[in-house]
Amino acid sequence: MMLNPFYQIVDDAKWLPRFLPQGLKLVQLRIKDASEDQLREQINYAQEQCHEYGAQLVVNDYWELAIELGCDFIHLGQEDLDDADIGAIRGAGLKLGISTHDEGELERALDLEPEYVALGPVYPTILKKMHWAPQGAENVSRWKEMVGDTPLVAIGGLSVERAPDIYAAGADIICVVTDVLYNDSPEERLQEWLELSTTQLEID
Repeated sequence: MMLNPFYQIVDDAKWLPRFLPQGLKLVQLRIKDASEDQLREQINYAQEQCHEYGAQLVVNDYWELAIELGCDFIHLGQEDLDDADIGAIRGAGLKLGISTHDEGELERALDLEPEYVALGPVYPTILKKMHWAPQGAENVSRWKEMVGDTPLVAIGGLSVERAPDIYAAGADIICVVTDVLYNDSPEERLQEWLELSTTQLEID
């Protein structure tokens, strides 16, 4: 499947009316510490917004709710995989993205034939404490050789300024959180990313 080369993670669906009209086409809803009712409300609203603007919504972690609410794409971290029912996820027709940080995790992910594999952190990130050292552009290239035709998502510490080197290293998709959400002008920063990703699509 064809995924947009720019991938934005949001921590609340309220970002979507601000971002989707600008042309954002690939977005992950990643929410922590919310009740099931709040999650259900957020996912439903995100689906409505993404459907209206023709964007692909990826739900982080909550695979049971994603199945219940008729979502079509789920992202799982390695710890999430321990508890997830992959048979149920695939049986419901959900597409699957998986986080990886080392070769063992990559092998595990590829065995599940995901729609994409994410590698991170590429650079140091302020979002959360990571157990893994930054991967760097060199590992992006190595990962791409190993995943072959599976789309490779690079995440962690990435910026518009760093992006061209990471695309050149082999990343099919670049994913960000803080570079847009924590920016003083999120919409303006997002527009820079969208312009860059449009250029990337033309190159591909």
